[in-house]
Amino acid sequence: MKLEVSLFRFDYKSDYIPFYKKYFIKVENEKTLLDLLNTMNEEDEFFYDKNEDSQVVLNNVVIDCSTTLEEIYNNFSSELTIEPLSKRRSMTDLIINDDDFYEKLEILDNFLDEEDKAYYKSLKKYYYASNTLNFEKNYIGDSVLLIADYIIDKKPQLKNDILKVIKKHPVGIQYHTSLKNRVFNLDENIETKILKLKEELNFFKKEEEQNFKINKTTNFSLEKVTSVTNNIKNSFCDFNISYYGENHHFIKSYLEKLNCKIVDLESKQLDLNKSSFHVNNKLTFKIAGEVIQEAFDKGSDFLVVNDINDFYILDYNRKELKKQIKREIDLPIIHLQELNLLVEGNVDEVSNYFKKHSINPGLI
Repeated sequence: MKLEVSLFRFDYKSDYIPFYKKYFIKVENEKTLLDLLNTMNEEDEFFYDKNEDSQVVLNNVVIDCSTTLEEIYNNFSSELTIEPLSKRRSMTDLIINDDDFYEKLEILDNFLDEEDKAYYKSLKKYYYASNTLNFEKNYIGDSVLLIADYIIDKKPQLKNDILKVIKKHPVGIQYHTSLKNRVFNLDENIETKILKLKEELNFFKKEEEQNFKINKTTNFSLEKVTSVTNNIKNSFCDFNISYYGENHHFIKSYLEKLNCKIVDLESKQLDLNKSSFHVNNKLTFKIAGEVIQEAFDKGSDFLVVNDINDFYILDYNRKELKKQIKREIDLPIIHLQELNLLVEGNVDEVSNYFKKHSINPGLI
């Protein structure tokens, strides 16, 4: 097995920005990610936690250093980028200042014993994996929410008091964004525990009960596309097309049939916090703004989604997005069903849909 690794390097004492050092590794005796780091360190010394219980960010996903290289190769291929848990808090290479993680524990200090504090240390990866921290540095932290669930389970008599503390936090659980796709091999129970707390505090509402249309109220009757068409009548070879959504893998497989240039977004699977939109739409618009801004800056002609609520958020709330990103971006958003109609030559039918958009993609 041969690996091409880009390693994050930074020294807060002397560097203004980080750089990435390339390593070309032929795996021989290395079994785990930590073994790989040890081998790289022998070639050129750098700072990292030499503990198997530690974590790093690998290709934008938080991962345990005990993970096998075989599993990494099967899930990430041979080109790897290794970064610290938090680039913003990097001190030297992969070592970070984690004071903020421990400071957040003070929120529940009155309810903790020494065993609880020891358990909290094991939740560090969930704290730094949260995308919310990239938008709200004062976020209560997923680690705090998880230790809250842990204490409630252990000491049920404290439940109401703990819930009051969480609900009172100004940047609390209503700012939680999903850890799915952000932690490698995420235990589903992690999200379940946090969503249960959200429901307890009335910060959770199902998507079908939400109103995602702030600036425009027209309804659509578009359905998710579930199969790739073979009836391709129009060429898209001159188009740069980006895509977003939970089912982004399917959208990409569809676009690959069109002979277009596919624009891959780092933000293509960011959670929009739709379950708390009714109490905190500001965060949704911040994240959606990040998506549409990246698509525009990378030269996309339009952005494709396959979920009607993603469409509403990105296209029907242009004024709200502008407030958050301080830019007006007139990038068309197209639902995959509309693109499918274009692909199959149903121009008149799709034109009627386009008239309902905030930004009419009619020129396509």
